[in-house]
Amino acid sequence: MAVLVITIDGPAASGKSTIARLLAKKLGASFLDTGAMYRAVTFAAIQEGVDLENEERLLGIIEKNDFRFLAKNDLMTVQINGKDVTEQLRDPEVTANARYIAAAPKVREKLVQMQRQYATEQERIVTEGRDQGTVAFPDAEAKFFLIAQPRERAKRRLAELQEKGIDGSLEEIQELIEKRDKTDSERNVGPLKPAQDAIEIDTTNLNIEQVLDKILEYVLHSNSFSD
Repeated sequence: MAVLVITIDGPAASGKSTIARLLAKKLGASFLDTGAMYRAVTFAAIQEGVDLENEERLLGIIEKNDFRFLAKNDLMTVQINGKDVTEQLRDPEVTANARYIAAAPKVREKLVQMQRQYATEQERIVTEGRDQGTVAFPDAEAKFFLIAQPRERAKRRLAELQEKGIDGSLEEIQELIEKRDKTDSERNVGPLKPAQDAIEIDTTNLNIEQVLDKILEYVLHSNSFSD
């Protein structure tokens, strides 16, 4: 297992993915993008025309394909059967259907095993995603749970869309975020909840640099980090 494991979780658009990547870069750690793992299985299942609600067929996808998750600077690249599919995992169809993979208990169990295997190959990791501090790495040296008001998160998501040249309605985005919060919090498998020993940080009125500074201050001054 990695000498240092830091987990970061939080609701949609709370900044957890961006912060996790930047923190990994600052600490010279590997970034574990668990969302990419779920999308990788989704991508493979879609390619093979598998029913995404059939858990046994999804398990078959994992067993018959060679999934490789490789650390590359502050990013994680994904290979399926030797082919780099990292960019393809951002396809809207893949993102929209990853929820089926996340809701399958046996598939999640397999992916947690993959996440732990990834950790054994790294010296330090920063991992972002649901259940990282509660299930995958309950003994992580530091755990953080980022939150922000729905309105602020909607503004951030809208800004991301506009950067890509996509128009959107702030009100509609906020409504979708609030619905997702409710769904994520109430689902039986991998619900959205902080680990009991997680440090909660409200990012509503903080920019990325301020959030990163808060986390770094804790990590660098705790007994969990050493040069």
